[in-house]
Amino acid sequence: MALHQIIYQRIMPQGPAAMEACRGFLLLLLFVGPMFLMLSIYQWDMSLEGREGVRQQELRKQQLRRQCDGDGFAEEKRSLEDINARHLENLIVDDNYGVIYCYIPKVACTNWKRVFLVLNQSKPYPDPMSIPDENVHIDSKYTFLNRFPKFEIKAKLKHYTKFLYVRDPFVRLISAYRDKFQHQNEQFYQNVGKHILRRYGHHSDPPKTVHEAFASGVHVSFYNFIQYLLEPRTGRPFDPHWRQMHRLCHPCLIQYDFIGHQETLQQDAELLLKILRLEDDIKFPPSYKNMTSLDSVSDWFDTVPLEDRRKLYELYEEDFRLFGYRKPDELLDG
Repeated sequence: MALHQIIYQRIMPQGPAAMEACRGFLLLLLFVGPMFLMLSIYQWDMSLEGREGVRQQELRKQQLRRQCDGDGFAEEKRSLEDINARHLENLIVDDNYGVIYCYIPKVACTNWKRVFLVLNQSKPYPDPMSIPDENVHIDSKYTFLNRFPKFEIKAKLKHYTKFLYVRDPFVRLISAYRDKFQHQNEQFYQNVGKHILRRYGHHSDPPKTVHEAFASGVHVSFYNFIQYLLEPRTGRPFDPHWRQMHRLCHPCLIQYDFIGHQETLQQDAELLLKILRLEDDIKFPPSYKNMTSLDSVSDWFDTVPLEDRRKLYELYEEDFRLFGYRKPDELLDG
């Protein structure tokens, strides 16, 4: 049995009466647990010394901690005690390997979810691409962190390997727009598209269905989408596909062990699978060839006025800073 499974069984009481009995063990674990984790990471680093991926991970984590510890981030003044379970709804758990993944829509989440579904099956693991698309986004197929009691959430966050993947914030917005408004997506058309067309697209009575809209040449423009994002929205959170990444994964409260970037997706995935000792069992699916690139950002923003570009940057500035993405001065300077 793996070490994390032994620890898990020891610290998870089976009833209220067992809580007192395991309290001493929990206190010991608070001091001993980090030592095991540091030793494991040290041994892994030494075996891969000099590898660019290892160095890049350290730089990314240093950038994150530096920004979180600086001025201007309200989340740094909070703790996990202040977070409602609803705010942890993007964290998926695998108890067999002791892994927690915070998924961010439009950042390779479909393929990482495929990997988690494969891990729920017996060895030899099937190819993740053999998982049908319709099965990937069914929440009941995953174990989410927020479904556990609070003391169990804390234990898992302390001892499991935690990772997330991020992406240039503006490129992610372009990808979300292309996916949800340049294809016939009935759900997003009804929930968001018709509102945007009425308010910004000069369509007082937009087509009733997305099929009718496409047939008549009516569509949400990219600038219309940006106008919608800039709407005042007190108490109304963004849809997860364009919600700020830090609001989905809380990186100033949760100490992630691995930060992957969409821009180096395949290299990072191979490195992470090695960390998890899964490199011989699972191959991460290849990237899509039509992935939105940094090179095309300027073309997309040609239709967006300078003032709106600046407001949009302010809206996503924390994501740029926390995850080390360059401020797009060429889009923001007059």
